[in-house]
Amino acid sequence: MSNSLSEEEINQIKASIVELQLEHRDLDQLIEQLVSGPGFEELHIKRLKKRKLQLKDLLARLEDTLIPDILA
Repeated sequence: MSNSLSEEEINQIKASIVELQLEHRDLDQLIEQLVSGPGFEELHIKRLKKRKLQLKDLLARLEDTLIPDILA
């Protein structure tokens, strides 16, 4: 699939991947801090975990766009 992408599009996707990876890592750290602290709100933690999963799925899709299709 990357054959149909321009160099600029590839660079934009790579930049998005890096940004999303940072957000994913930050969410992971925030969740750890909130869970280890006193009186954390379970609903808030669940929402953060859901966002983290959404980021993971989006990262996987973006990374797949950079992998060239292999003819079987």
